[in-house]
Amino acid sequence: MRTVTFPLLAVLGLCGVTTARAADLDYDYLRGAEYDPVAAPVPVIDWSGFYVGGHGGFTSTSLGFGNTAQPIVANDLRQTTVESQFRVSTLLSSNASQRVNGTSFGALAGYNMQFDEIVLGIEADYTHFGSGGAVRDSIGRQMVTSDGFVNYVHLASTSSTKLDDYATLRARAGYAFGNFLPFVTGGFAIGSAQITDRVSVQVAGYDQATYKANQAIADGSKPAYVGRYGYSAFDPNNPEVGLLAPDVFNRTKTKVVGGFSAGTGIEYAITPNILLRAEYQYVIFNAFDGHKVNLNTVRGGAAVKF
Repeated sequence: MRTVTFPLLAVLGLCGVTTARAADLDYDYLRGAEYDPVAAPVPVIDWSGFYVGGHGGFTSTSLGFGNTAQPIVANDLRQTTVESQFRVSTLLSSNASQRVNGTSFGALAGYNMQFDEIVLGIEADYTHFGSGGAVRDSIGRQMVTSDGFVNYVHLASTSSTKLDDYATLRARAGYAFGNFLPFVTGGFAIGSAQITDRVSVQVAGYDQATYKANQAIADGSKPAYVGRYGYSAFDPNNPEVGLLAPDVFNRTKTKVVGGFSAGTGIEYAITPNILLRAEYQYVIFNAFDGHKVNLNTVRGGAAVKF
């Protein structure tokens, strides 16, 4: 009886030690944490509100000069035979152009309203450009009018345009993709331009019939008076010299011009209040005194939203 009882007590004692050690184990360590870590919240960008900032970029400008000299020449030669019969005021180039490239910079401000992912707003900007260009042309012609006069015509012109600065007021529409806002714009433009037109007009003529008759005199008779105009001194042997100095006309104006603007771009919100953008803008101004200006600008910018 004693022999059986001792092994049984030994087994029960061993089981008690094992159970006590198991009770000391950290079951949380075995089964893991009771909750998973919560990810940091992603900030939601609200594009609504007022913003102000600056921009800078590269501008390619096309300058057009259409008939800038024609009205000046036509006015100087009004009621003359050479103008009425040959329209010499149209001889100078009537469709010259030049492309000018340069940097531009300025400021911008606007206001957005967001409706779900659609963002609508209005934006105004100011741009300083300060670049311009000029074209030159000259032409000489000899022609005989119906009154028998041989006419010499020499015309020369220089026209220049300089766009100092301009501003636009545009509606804006975009679609928000989180921190990104692609957008399009369209509206009105106004600019300040300096234009200069310098035109010289030299016209002279003589009576061809009388001149030829005098050249044919062989008996020493006194030559007849040769009708003429535009000469300071007439050489009967060389009528192409001795012409009066040309009339020179200078016209310089500062013009305020209107036009239209359109563009597209994309904004990126670094934070809910700091915005970066890349943008293309096209501006075309109405023609003024024969001068034309349109601009293609690629620029970057930054703004603070309130």
